[in-house]
Amino acid sequence: MKAVLTILLLILSNSFMTLAWYGHLKFSEMKWFNKLGLISIILISWGIAFFEYIFQVPANRIGFKGNGGPFSLIQLKVLQEVITLVVFTVFTLIVFKTETFRTNHIIAFIFLVLAVYFTFKK
Repeated sequence: MKAVLTILLLILSNSFMTLAWYGHLKFSEMKWFNKLGLISIILISWGIAFFEYIFQVPANRIGFKGNGGPFSLIQLKVLQEVITLVVFTVFTLIVFKTETFRTNHIIAFIFLVLAVYFTFKK
């Protein structure tokens, strides 16, 4: 149960972080957003990123072996990175319709899945 909760929290966390990091690129299509200066955009991104921490910190605390969770620190990090890339890919394909998913991206993801496999292999 802790593993599933950790993964769900990491997915939520990374969804907010992806929006904070890349959402402003899409928001720039809105007239009111274009009138904002860089500092305002940074503050909006920080506001969105705050929610990333609300999910990231509990995910790491619940999932970490040192706190009774199922994952080592390295496993948590590799899992988080793969979730980040999956969330980013889904976000990109849905929000930025001009991006394409090519064969080299699929190959890269296969290697990432292999990285997770080897990280969890005893």
